[in-house]
Amino acid sequence: MYCPFCSADDTKVIDSRLIREGNQTRRRRECPDCRVRFTTYETAELSLPRIIKRDGRRAPFSEENLRAGMLKALEKRPVSIEEVETAIARILRKAMTSGEREIPSSQVGEWVMEELHLLDQVAYVRFASVYRCFQDIYQLSDEVNKLLTKQHAKRQTRSKRKKN
Repeated sequence: MYCPFCSADDTKVIDSRLIREGNQTRRRRECPDCRVRFTTYETAELSLPRIIKRDGRRAPFSEENLRAGMLKALEKRPVSIEEVETAIARILRKAMTSGEREIPSSQVGEWVMEELHLLDQVAYVRFASVYRCFQDIYQLSDEVNKLLTKQHAKRQTRSKRKKN
């Protein structure tokens, strides 16, 4: 690989490790000429299905749009970028393994909501309020109540396990 700083013909790999659940390889490299170190990422180029938008248009799957939407929902929330990247990798894997050449944007939205629900409930509600086009505070309240009911059920299950 060429050095991005001095354009030397070759660089030395210092360290390689798998990231994003093994879907990507992170390599630390060093240029033998200018001695600058930098990081590269290697990902298999796989074809993702096209997205069928709500208005019927077809568009290429955009990992950048997916990441931007999730990061917007997670803005100022205590979730690490590694957790976000792992969630994105799971969504991409679902899209690739769906076996479909085209998938509705609503399906991708549901996958995002599943991942956000696991990562951060505030981000989940933020995303849901936009994605599901809540018309009033009552729809938002219903969604929060669903979360609270699930949370309450989980706590009861945990406390039963601790007693046994």
